Amino acid sequence: MAAMTSPTSTDVGVAEARVRAAYARIAEVDRPEVWITLIPEQVALAAAREVDARRAAGAVLPLAGRTVAVKDNIDVAGVPTTAACPSYATGPATVTAPAVQALVDAGAVVLGKTNLDQFATGLVGVRSPYGAVRHAILPERVSGGSSSGSAVAVALGIADIGIGTDTAGSGRVPAAFGGLVGIKTTLGLVPTTGVVPACRNYDVVTTFTRDLELGVLATRTMTGADPLDPVRRPWPAGVRLGLRSVPVVAVPRDEDLASLSPGWRAAFDASVAAVRAVGAQVRRVDISGMLSAARLLYDGAIVAERYEAVGAFLADAPDADPTVRSIILAGRDTPAHAYVRDRARLAVAKVEAAAVLDGCDLLLLPTTTEHPTIAAVQADPVAINRRLGTYTNFVNLLDMAAVAIPAGTADGGPFGVTLVSRAFDDQLAVDLAARMLGVESAPLVEAGVDVLVVGAHLRGQPLNRELEELGARFGRSVRTSDAYRLVALDTQPRKPGLLRVGPGAGAPIVGEVWRLSAGALGSMLAGLPTPMMLGQVELEDGSWVVGFGCTAEAGAAGADITATGGWVEALRRGL
Repeated sequence: MAAMTSPTSTDVGVAEARVRAAYARIAEVDRPEVWITLIPEQVALAAAREVDARRAAGAVLPLAGRTVAVKDNIDVAGVPTTAACPSYATGPATVTAPAVQALVDAGAVVLGKTNLDQFATGLVGVRSPYGAVRHAILPERVSGGSSSGSAVAVALGIADIGIGTDTAGSGRVPAAFGGLVGIKTTLGLVPTTGVVPACRNYDVVTTFTRDLELGVLATRTMTGADPLDPVRRPWPAGVRLGLRSVPVVAVPRDEDLASLSPGWRAAFDASVAAVRAVGAQVRRVDISGMLSAARLLYDGAIVAERYEAVGAFLADAPDADPTVRSIILAGRDTPAHAYVRDRARLAVAKVEAAAVLDGCDLLLLPTTTEHPTIAAVQADPVAINRRLGTYTNFVNLLDMAAVAIPAGTADGGPFGVTLVSRAFDDQLAVDLAARMLGVESAPLVEAGVDVLVVGAHLRGQPLNRELEELGARFGRSVRTSDAYRLVALDTQPRKPGLLRVGPGAGAPIVGEVWRLSAGALGSMLAGLPTPMMLGQVELEDGSWVVGFGCTAEAGAAGADITATGGWVEALRRGL
């Protein structure tokens, strides 16, 4: 697959150049089934020129020059929303969905609306009157659904960012088949305003990208974009901002992997070895309860949510896909008590899953089970689709987040795994994904407080584990200004105290800046032992951060070790 050159901040007309390249690529690959509505090239170029003009005027546009393909169950102003059902569209949308608008505001340019499994019902990408979306490099195989067009647009090197939706795995299965990164956040973080619902309580707007960094940037940009979204959930005060250095990663037992084809099983075993190779501890766990919960999405009363979303329309739609119609209409006569019963079952399953994963940071799963051909799916449209959702269907039902990443090949095509986290532990999945891909991790969560440590909380020191358990994120090594003195305190474990004595009266002291959530910082402060304290500390560059210090009384009683320049050096000297 072709990849486009990434734009740089010094390029002139970078957005226009990237859009021109995208339309040239569209013509080159000749894959009309990817698109339901393609924005006219001149319209997209006009939007790109506007981006370039804004950037030239000094606007900060982190996504300038990036192109976006939007799944056609998400509104884009001026374009009909069909959900892959032509009769469903009533006219062009008047407002762009907030998640997509956030990308546009950041400088991205929308290329068009992409094909999907009708009404986002399916994991195969063939349930559409606009045609089956063929795999990017293996055209006899499925591309994965329901977000098929968006994923293939990225895999073919047309779009930089594909926007999909994920209720049962539609932001992850296409990523696995396409060798892409797919980020599915915790429910409620990315607004679903302007999205045709599949299951209102379990829908997530997702990203497909060819690299993790761009996926994180796009996802972070969309997060919280609509403060009036009725299902909005902000990051909690105690959100974990970083993965500990030696995480514990759960993996399924052998019997829970029975659904995998032999090739995909071998590839998954290699991925487990790869997790160990990046320093994680692996723990085998029983996920049979999660797999059972997954079946409630289609085989239980939860399917009533699909009928609530579009069932009344679909019952008489002349262009409804037969398989989609049968799945959604199955929820029409679901009694209310059955729906309440199955929601209660999910609540129990959620508690049980938390117990299974107790002590683990993340769960590593094969994203799906195999990579079928289009012919096989058309011959058996339900059973194969159900099997593809084995390891994806339960994630939203149990309020988990997930990052799907490429992990080699299997059976002649791309293979992928998914890192699943508890709700709001999205950053931990991103961090382990980065380690497995061999790239720098990027922050998905922007909130937090920078905290300076100069002693026992430094990396390699005995109290650093306290920071890691709080989900702190290492930022950078720094030095204080010359207004500080460092003393060795008589404590257990041994630790230094930092004292401000005035500009020029001390010396620069080596430390580290870590970022903690506000809740984590509060927890640390609540447990801070005497004679330690937290306050503002001046760094060598003139900035100020919250930092560890000690009381003046303890400082006066401590041994002055300022001349060492830092605690690690003092320990090395045996002081």
